[in-house]
Amino acid sequence: MDTWTRRKFLITSGVAGGVALAAGATAWGVDELLATGSGAAESDAATLVLVTLYGGNDGLNTLVPAADSHYQSLRGDLAYDEDEVLPLGDGLGLNPGMKRMKELWDDKQLAVVRGVSYPKPDHSHFRSMAIWQTASPSGPVPSGWLGRWLDHDGGANPLMGVSVGATLPPLMAGERTAGAAVRLGGAKLPDAWQRTCTELAHIDDDAHPLLKRAGASLADLTKVTSAFGGAPDADEDGAGGPSDDDATNDASSAGGQSGLGMQLDVVARAITSGVPTRAYSVSLGGFDTHAAEKTTQSRLLGQLDHELGAFLDRVRKTKAGQKVVVAVYSEFGRRPKANANQGTDHGTAGPVFVLGAPVKGGFYGDQPSLTDLTDDDLRATTDFRDVYATLLRDVLDTDPAKILDGHDTTLAFL
Repeated sequence: MDTWTRRKFLITSGVAGGVALAAGATAWGVDELLATGSGAAESDAATLVLVTLYGGNDGLNTLVPAADSHYQSLRGDLAYDEDEVLPLGDGLGLNPGMKRMKELWDDKQLAVVRGVSYPKPDHSHFRSMAIWQTASPSGPVPSGWLGRWLDHDGGANPLMGVSVGATLPPLMAGERTAGAAVRLGGAKLPDAWQRTCTELAHIDDDAHPLLKRAGASLADLTKVTSAFGGAPDADEDGAGGPSDDDATNDASSAGGQSGLGMQLDVVARAITSGVPTRAYSVSLGGFDTHAAEKTTQSRLLGQLDHELGAFLDRVRKTKAGQKVVVAVYSEFGRRPKANANQGTDHGTAGPVFVLGAPVKGGFYGDQPSLTDLTDDDLRATTDFRDVYATLLRDVLDTDPAKILDGHDTTLAFL
């Protein structure tokens, strides 16, 4: 098992500028992000929210083939019974913790892309995640796939691609443009200063232009502070808030951020404030479940389900929010057979979830067979670049071949 931190992952990803990214050199403040908004979420442009599950989520206990006797045999006590899962059809069901996802499925706003991986799977967290984030299965390249989109079609504007967290993941690093890493929390404007700035922001229309500009700046400051400023309440996320320090990212968290709800809160506020960002990156860690998997994974999937459901409820009330597409992936799935510690080891293919109002719900790709394995691992049925190509073409309005080294095969979920 790899022992890794986010810093190590960034440095070893092969993306140019990784050391600078690891040091948080591109960090922006939340107030800087919000200040770019128009004040109204009326954009006709679609927005991508990419959710990375760090650690290798167990796809077979997420999209569960509970009706398959081979699954029950391979998983033993780790298996879910058929009456425990949330049925989707084709003998498959969602993990019991994913009730909001089931509602989206029933509303035909959840696409489940099955058996997703890349050629010649690698069981290393580092290498596998680097492949996913650069979209280059053949070898290291100096940029991430969304970074290349920023280079080609993002107008060299780092705020077109935003990662919520202290550091920028390689997927947002281009060769000429890097996305913005937006830190959570920040210094809170004292109440006395908030009141003073509010009063000083009221400037008469016939005032000197410089004085009017100063008043407008103070008005902006009070606006962003009331919306985003200050550290969130300790109980907002039920876990005392996120930590972006590498020291806290041991193997159990496996590189992802904590506080997914707080990350999505920033994204929701930006969207509803008319910020023109087209692609956001958020993450959740802890999926490296080599032991006692069932309780841990179900808790994490329940958190993911709850936070994504609340996020969509919030943004879908706006015109821009109705064009939001969320994609959820992990670097690999787990092996079909449970290990001796009531967990699973690093595997290969897993499902990718795509959700939101623009999504054409249903299954895409074939479910990997449990009887036709390669080296005791699942065989992939869908190339991960097909998912990216679809998101690039139908969400980010880009020719996917320019970003994915000629790969332009798409799926029909949008």
